[in-house]
Amino acid sequence: MRIIVTKDYEDMSKKAAAIIAAQVVSKPDCVLGLATGSTPIGTYKNLVKWYEEGTLDFSAVKTVNLDEYRGLPRDNDQSYYYFMHDHLFNHVNIDVANTNVPDGTNPDAEQEAERYEALIASYGGQDLQLLGIGHNGHIGFNEPSDSFDKITHCVDLQESTIEANKRFFATIDDVPKQAYTMGIGTIMKAKKILILANGEGKADIVAKAFFGPVTPQVPASILQFHPDVTVVVDEAAAAKLPR
Repeated sequence: MRIIVTKDYEDMSKKAAAIIAAQVVSKPDCVLGLATGSTPIGTYKNLVKWYEEGTLDFSAVKTVNLDEYRGLPRDNDQSYYYFMHDHLFNHVNIDVANTNVPDGTNPDAEQEAERYEALIASYGGQDLQLLGIGHNGHIGFNEPSDSFDKITHCVDLQESTIEANKRFFATIDDVPKQAYTMGIGTIMKAKKILILANGEGKADIVAKAFFGPVTPQVPASILQFHPDVTVVVDEAAAAKLPR
């Protein structure tokens, strides 16, 4: 595991984008596993900027997103489908047919999970998987539990996750209570993993996830067993790491 400590959010975003850009340049038809939330927005801004400058070509890239709220239509501005188009896909030359987000409108949870898992497998898995980390250690929507969920599945969101997401909705009652998410096993099959964290609010969980025991109660801790993980954090999120 490689840990890169950056000065601030902007520096973190630029370094993360550089790692993704290097993947695209070295393998133009790569499969990128992508994440949503506030953390990667700056990363996507840098990728769009470099595309506009002629540095990056996304025409052959395929993408698979980590997760999607169950029940939100794609045109809902809080859906992760909408997020990805708003922050990245609409601004680069990627073929939309090669972009994939779980279908939150599929009422058959088992069918959707199986479909998405098979899709990822048909691509040969992710060359690089981008992740954020929740305050409770979740990656994707894999919440703390008694075991590591292996494959794509539908999950009931914990109250702490619902609480963290309520700022994006009119009321807490509007926050979806379930989501489709890649499983821990699906994530761990990625050839490379890039995980981002910023802000003092993430300092405790960053230290616990990467220097504490590996346990399904801290889902991100499983990344300690992956052979190629890069953690990019700003100084605030790195404050409680061993020196």
